[in-house]
Amino acid sequence: MSPEETLTLWRPVGPKELELIEQSGMRAFPPRLPDQPIFYPVLTEDYAIKIARDWNVPASGSGFVTRFAVKRDFIAKYDTGGRRTVASGVLDSG
Repeated sequence: MSPEETLTLWRPVGPKELELIEQSGMRAFPPRLPDQPIFYPVLTEDYAIKIARDWNVPASGSGFVTRFAVKRDFIAKYDTGGRRTVASGVLDSG
């Protein structure tokens, strides 16, 4: 896929989720937890770092930022609601 065909997204994760991602060969995110049903990738690395620092570090002692690409034609199917995030499978850029 060319850069023009994809959108780069970032997702803050804690150590347990990172371990599950590593177990997938860095190819998949684990299923959502019942108490955390929203998949919450974001549009900028800076925002992902802020979330990892502000949410993951206090909750688990460390936070990490993953980066991945999504086909633009897939994302284009969803309504956008903001400027910085992609949540619940819907582009929401904050």
